Amino acid sequence: MSIDTLDRDALGTLLSEQRAAYEDLRARGLTLDLTRGKPSPEQLDLSNALLALPGEADFRAADGSDTRNYGGLEGLVELREIFAELLGIPVPQLLAQGSSSLTIMHDTLVWAMLHGFAESPRPWVAEEKVRFLCPVPGYDRHFALLESLGIEMVPVAMNEDGPDVEAVAALVADDPTIKGMWLVPTYANPTGGVTSAEVAARLTALPAAAPDFRIFWDNAYAVHHLSTDELKTADALSLAAAGGHPDRVLVFASTSKVTFAGAGVAFFGSSPANVAWFKSHLKFASIGPDKVNQLRHVRLFGDAEGVRALMRRHRDLLAPKFAVVEEVLSSRLGAYDVATWTHPRGGYFVSLDVVDGTAARVVELAKGAGIALTPAGASFPYGSDPRDRNIRIAPSYPSLDDLSAAMDGLATCVLLAAAEKALA
Repeated sequence: MSIDTLDRDALGTLLSEQRAAYEDLRARGLTLDLTRGKPSPEQLDLSNALLALPGEADFRAADGSDTRNYGGLEGLVELREIFAELLGIPVPQLLAQGSSSLTIMHDTLVWAMLHGFAESPRPWVAEEKVRFLCPVPGYDRHFALLESLGIEMVPVAMNEDGPDVEAVAALVADDPTIKGMWLVPTYANPTGGVTSAEVAARLTALPAAAPDFRIFWDNAYAVHHLSTDELKTADALSLAAAGGHPDRVLVFASTSKVTFAGAGVAFFGSSPANVAWFKSHLKFASIGPDKVNQLRHVRLFGDAEGVRALMRRHRDLLAPKFAVVEEVLSSRLGAYDVATWTHPRGGYFVSLDVVDGTAARVVELAKGAGIALTPAGASFPYGSDPRDRNIRIAPSYPSLDDLSAAMDGLATCVLLAAAEKALA
């Protein structure tokens, strides 16, 4: 039964039922949070061995250097070797840095603004306007970073196989103000989509009016699989080189959802020229990263297979939570045709689309019932979803019982908002 097929009497009955269910929900005094994709305490416990590593007498890197001291701008080669395999990047083209890939993205953008890239006619800050393409729904922190620097955002649709490449091609072909583009290629935030090799090949090869056009390839979830079907990220650096634009792609990644969210290791990878550019500016900001932390990660992982084994343990904790989201949404909303949602094979989010014009109301209702959601529109530039329909669900942190209660409550709010609009 679709809500669109109900007559006014049936809609009135549905509205009354959902209002009663909502009042019952409010009376429960819930305090539940689905706002951010944080690892649960159980996931963090998987890496507790880090707290005792590398050990009092274990501070020498593979080359014999003392990790407690200055130096080593590139990061430990033994850690870079592990993640070179996982990310598909040659070791000399991969740097291991501090704990936050977002910080590396921020610094890269700031350096582009202040200095430009090698091909830039001038520093970006000297341009009359700088614009970025932003696949939507997308990652709110990407958008906030651009907004903080005064970079104008241009939304493009994010499909299951990546950004709308035809729209991207049309936009960058004749507009030199478009200097860059965000892309989470594997298990995108929040849709869970995976950019195909075909789409990646086109993005890296298409003509761009800006000679310094860059794709900020945020590979945050490269190893975050939810099933044994472990999808592989397209080899963007090789594709860019083959497409005649070897410097187009800047790769970012981290262990923030592999080990400790606040004490992991972040990575930057790109062409040899871009790595040299990055280091030429980094050397003024750092004498070297936290190599002791990098060494403890090497000891924990051992090799790339050690990372994969750890991520399988994460999967065992995460997959049941995504199953709860699917089960509740299907059982509560499937019959009414008031919502669609993604079915991710990895990553940390589910993207929920409700009836147009009701997402903000759903979030408001949920808040009133003690269920915290990411603000409606957060997955769009400037926090503005033109259809007011998208809500990002982050199921990783709550317990299974809390998640089930939150999702059931969310479903009630979706139905109530849909019934309200249908009778308005």
